[in-house]
Amino acid sequence: MNINQVSNAQFINILDNAVLAWGLAACGIAQFSKLIFELISKGKWRPSVLVETGGMPSSHSALVTGTAAGVGLQLGFNDPIFALASTIAFIVMYDASGIRRSAGLTAAKVNQILKGNLKEFSSETSLKESLGHTKTEVLVGSLLGPSITLPGILFVGSPLHLLQMMGIISG
Repeated sequence: MNINQVSNAQFINILDNAVLAWGLAACGIAQFSKLIFELISKGKWRPSVLVETGGMPSSHSALVTGTAAGVGLQLGFNDPIFALASTIAFIVMYDASGIRRSAGLTAAKVNQILKGNLKEFSSETSLKESLGHTKTEVLVGSLLGPSITLPGILFVGSPLHLLQMMGIISG
């Protein structure tokens, strides 16, 4: 087997990983839905939210809970790997609503102080305030993840399976 055949085989293996694909899909859908929430809550169309942290819903929470649920579905909810995935999910969500949220609130206070003391305060001198999530944003993201991942795995399967069904890849 030459290097190209090995690379192709590895790529095919990645395409056959339904848990990864649907976990990432949950993350992407959560991130994209921030556009809708921004439009509804603030009346603004701001595509920059697609590359920002924070906001409704938490895409990190959607990713980790969706992936953990997918691991549980495929390996069993009593599998130690599911326990590991769940533990990582809890840490990510705790961090998002705790430490990162607190850092964002601290940045907002520092920006208020700077606005009062600097003659030329601008977005370049301000600290980023939207770092973490509220508990509601984390909760919505954590519910969104499995609600996208589990049906995706059960009814569609992996991207490889989907491409094979469409006749794009034989196998």
